[in-house]
Amino acid sequence: MKNKYWWLLQSKSLVWALPLLVATVLFDNGVPLSAQPEEEPQIENSLTQSEEEQEVENNLTPEEEQEIFIIITDKILNQPVFAPFRREATVRDSSRPVYVIDRQQIEAQGARTVQEALKYLPGVLSDGTTGGQLGAQSTQIIRGASTSQVLILLDGRPINDVGRFGGFDLSSFTTDNIERIELLPGGGSTLYGSDALGGVINIVTRSGAGETPQVTVRANVGSFGLNEQAIQSRGETNGVSWAVGYTRTQSDNNFPFRIDRIGLESQRENADVLYNNFNLKLAGNLGDRNKLTFSALYLNKEFGVAGGIAVPEAPFNNLTPLARQNTDELFLDLTLESKLGEGDDSLLTTRIFGDFLDYKFENPDGFSAGRDDINRRALGLQVQHNWQLTPNQNITYGYDFRNTQAENNTFSSNSGITTLNYDGSISQQALFASYNVDFSPEFNLNLGLRQDFNSLVNGSFTSPSIGARYHITPTTTVRANYGRSFRSPQIVNLEGLGAFNIVGNPELKPERGNSFDIGVDQQLGDIGLLRLTFFSNRIDNLINFEFGNPSTYTNIGEIKSTGIEADLNVQVAPNFFAFANYTLNDPRIIEDVNPSIEGNELGFRGANSFNLGIAYEKDIYLALILKSLGGYFINNSNTDSLPGYTTVDFKTRIPLSDNVNLTGGIDNIFDKQYEQFPGFPALGRNFRVGVNATF
Repeated sequence: MKNKYWWLLQSKSLVWALPLLVATVLFDNGVPLSAQPEEEPQIENSLTQSEEEQEVENNLTPEEEQEIFIIITDKILNQPVFAPFRREATVRDSSRPVYVIDRQQIEAQGARTVQEALKYLPGVLSDGTTGGQLGAQSTQIIRGASTSQVLILLDGRPINDVGRFGGFDLSSFTTDNIERIELLPGGGSTLYGSDALGGVINIVTRSGAGETPQVTVRANVGSFGLNEQAIQSRGETNGVSWAVGYTRTQSDNNFPFRIDRIGLESQRENADVLYNNFNLKLAGNLGDRNKLTFSALYLNKEFGVAGGIAVPEAPFNNLTPLARQNTDELFLDLTLESKLGEGDDSLLTTRIFGDFLDYKFENPDGFSAGRDDINRRALGLQVQHNWQLTPNQNITYGYDFRNTQAENNTFSSNSGITTLNYDGSISQQALFASYNVDFSPEFNLNLGLRQDFNSLVNGSFTSPSIGARYHITPTTTVRANYGRSFRSPQIVNLEGLGAFNIVGNPELKPERGNSFDIGVDQQLGDIGLLRLTFFSNRIDNLINFEFGNPSTYTNIGEIKSTGIEADLNVQVAPNFFAFANYTLNDPRIIEDVNPSIEGNELGFRGANSFNLGIAYEKDIYLALILKSLGGYFINNSNTDSLPGYTTVDFKTRIPLSDNVNLTGGIDNIFDKQYEQFPGFPALGRNFRVGVNATF
């Protein structure tokens, strides 16, 4: 008995069958290009095959072979996720689209940072605005929302900066201690509070590996002075599990580049980067009903700030050959999980956490010579109760608190004066609840409500949400979601920047968002999964900069972003896996202080993206991945734009023994020259090769 999609697997049909599937633009759920795991995972998170599955497949009859496809589809839907629920569940359970890149995919793609790991996912534009080299500051644009309007979670708790910059620089996170990354587009304030206007990105770190200790080491070298060393140890002894590691990554980033439109060919200078990152997680049981976990993560990134090349769209760009930036960040968590009652249906989680930032920027040369220092600390508390009321009803409710204090000073070398820009704090607290009910095996409904209170004059905000999921058939699911979200003003908005003649506005109100999406998940027989989501995201009360003497911040402006997120995962033949995803963005300015730009596309946020990849995995792993980004306007007046670009990357992993692998990759194979921001060239063709081993 042949699979009903068997025609797709015939060699003569593959030439046109895969483009045909892509053209249907019905997709969703993560990139299936992943390598063989170094260890046996608790749940397979992608379309990769374990060694046991490959051995079984080699002995299958044609009639049995189709069972492999059923297993592959289930693995996509059964990926564990936390972000949509604020508790552990699966992709299958979510009414919202959620995209996941797991440990095996991170290793297969050679993603060194969280920013790089997001590269091939739908729903997010993750290119930086200071160049494409390793260490360049990240951006994350989701559904028309800027970096500061996207909430970053570390194991489920917020780490966004609410002092000056907003958002979080995902290029600071190296990936050796990361288990998976969850991308949840759409408003997320009901569960997580401020900053989740465009979406939520949850970074899940690795835990102890079980009773047998293991050590993983790796070393890589590559183009432009790249060298990496990492060691991770995981295991469990006497009831205490641990995960501890260190990553050192360095690159000169002195790459050649061309900007053809101004006839410039040169080499990037002062773009080097050095990472020294440490991670520690300890967990142990306190009796039969309690578990205590302590984690610490230290991120250090020192890099050169190269500056930009003057181009017609950015004539005031200038190179900064001596400018340096250093960032030290420390994240501490202590979590107690307590099972209430006598069963496993009631879990109380209490977490206290602290974040500490020391940021320094220094430029000893030029008109703006000087130093900028930021010290920030945040202390927080999360208490939540997850209760399985009945087999078909679940409620999660709790209390959140976070206090952030930040100080910023600017020293001018020209005047010899140090100016205090701000020294202030914000306290945020909230009560929230989320109720999930299965009315039948086919129909699920979830309701949420959150009430935030903070220390701002206009700090109170209510965030309701509703979502539904309906299985029309066993292979077809429709879903719809609505959520109200917000973003509180940052300390810099409230207190200003004295060194730059900017005064704060303590009367600012939170930015407000209304997010809606509707979608369909379609299993393609036994060979894969297509997901399609239409979205509409409207944000008003925008906090904008108002020029004057002095300048300040004010609430004026509204944007609306509509579009499509689409993704396909498919096994096209035994040991061959493919993916394609497409994100259509149409962000429009509805209201602005300048009426002449109303109706225009929002600058930098209107690019459409398309990713396509195919991988072979049996003993060795080989993959080709195409990434294409459309052109986009770089200002709100829509007078200037940057062209799109297309790159092709190659990834491989070759086992040298049972526990040693040779890894390698060539990015931007055809040496495409392009800019991600006016005057900031991206990286051309580059390679890396390395060895990793697990003992």
